[in-house]
Amino acid sequence: MLATMTEYHRSPLALAVLALLTSAPMHPYRMQVVIKQWGKDQVINVGSRATLYKTIDRLVRDGLIRVRETERERLRPERTVYEMTDAGREVSRRWMREMLSAPRREFPEFPAAISLLPLLEPDQAREALETRRAYLEGEVARLDAELAEYRQSLPRVSLVEVEYLRGMAAAELSFVAAVVDDLRSGRLGWSQQELREAMEEERQ
Repeated sequence: MLATMTEYHRSPLALAVLALLTSAPMHPYRMQVVIKQWGKDQVINVGSRATLYKTIDRLVRDGLIRVRETERERLRPERTVYEMTDAGREVSRRWMREMLSAPRREFPEFPAAISLLPLLEPDQAREALETRRAYLEGEVARLDAELAEYRQSLPRVSLVEVEYLRGMAAAELSFVAAVVDDLRSGRLGWSQQELREAMEEERQ
C-alpha cells in the first residue's frame, strides 16, 4: 500500500533516489557515485552508505521503488538493482512541488548559536565569528569559481543549486561581517552582570 504523506518521512536523499531512478534502474553504489559526480552532495547528504540503504528500504516498503534484478560481476558481491514504480513517479513530482513552494521550518546550528551568544564573552564571540567570516569568504570565492568553470559547458538548470548556495553564503557573510563590526566597535556588547540584572527584572 502506498504510504500517505503523513506516514512517510520525506527527505532530500529520498527525493534524489527517486530522481535517479526516473532516468534509469540503478544499484545503491551507483546512486551514491552519480550524486557525487553531479555535485549534488553539496546539498544532499549522501556520505553514509547505511543511511542510503535505509532510505532505499523505506522507499521499497512504501511501494515507491521496487527490485528490478540482482546482478553479479566477476569478483564483486551481488548488487540489487532498483527501479521506479508509477507511485514513486507520482510522489516524486508531488514532493518537488511541495518542497519548491512551501518552506519547511528547520533548525540549523548557526541560528541556535547566535541566539545564545551571551554564553561567550563579546571578544570570544567576535573571534569565533571572524573565523566563520574567513570561511564564508573562501566559500563564496569557491562557488564563484565553480560557476565560472561550469557555466561554459552546462545548462543553467544544472547549476541552480550552486547559485543558491552562493547566494546563501553571501547573505550569511554580510550578516556575520556586520555583527563582527558591531562587536569590534562596541555597538553590540554585554556583560554577565547586565544579563543577570535583566533576567531578575523580567522575573519581577
